Amino acid sequence: MAPVSIEELHTFHRIDREVFFRLVIKLARYPAQSLLVMALWLWLESIKYPKFIHKMVDLSDSMIDSIANEAVACLRCLNLEYNNTPDSGGLPLTTILMQKKISLQFFRQKRFTIITGIKCVLNNICARIFTDILQYVLKGSPSPSTSTSYPSHYRPMVVPGFPHPLFGTFTIPPLNFEELDLLDPRIWIKMHPYDDTTDDDKTMFLTFSKGFPVTEEEVRHIFTSLYGDCIKILNMGIGNISEQVLFATMVVNNIETIDEILNGNHVAKFRLNGKHIWARKYEQRGHI
Repeated sequence: MAPVSIEELHTFHRIDREVFFRLVIKLARYPAQSLLVMALWLWLESIKYPKFIHKMVDLSDSMIDSIANEAVACLRCLNLEYNNTPDSGGLPLTTILMQKKISLQFFRQKRFTIITGIKCVLNNICARIFTDILQYVLKGSPSPSTSTSYPSHYRPMVVPGFPHPLFGTFTIPPLNFEELDLLDPRIWIKMHPYDDTTDDDKTMFLTFSKGFPVTEEEVRHIFTSLYGDCIKILNMGIGNISEQVLFATMVVNNIETIDEILNGNHVAKFRLNGKHIWARKYEQRGHI
């Protein structure tokens, strides 16, 4: 397998680099926010909106600025506290450019799938292709080109705005691009970018009503009957002989299943044999 050079990497992502350059240099938008906007757009391209970024090249800076503002609204929609989702969809310019219907409600309903996808793109793609541009913006380095190559070793860089409450850390490590595999799908983003999904990302926390004991078999039955073979691991909470189990953790096979279960809500409620089960996304203690 041939190693990939920084020239090849920058050439492949030339359009992405040009649009990012315009966001942070010409439009002077915040680097952290611009990284998230680009990660969102790259993720959208990877699912069902191909060449979305490519269509921006011929647009004016003011138009790109307006479309970026709509992307920021999408990012805000991923926060459960954000409830401003207009019936009109809220993304008129994005819809026109994509030539497909898309609305803010889509981002609420696919919240955890999108957060996971953005995190993966952010650290596997953006951290590799925008480094020199970020150096210029944050450190005043010589102005970068959107297509030419730069030294393959970069110092670790801290971008103000990270760690982010939803998307976590963004770190550019010292990296030798000559050691990267040209066939690494994370570089070319030709598949769904979920390679970094962990069991923690796919874990739900289930609670049960006191006085109405729920068995593991009942939990498995209700979720598999509704969502198919979706359970990877199910751990019922600890309870002795005289105490019922009041909670459980459930790892699902795919991050998309969590969004199917929650459907844009913080908590989903199920009923089986007169018993209630509440499900929400599991968050580790101390999680930002």
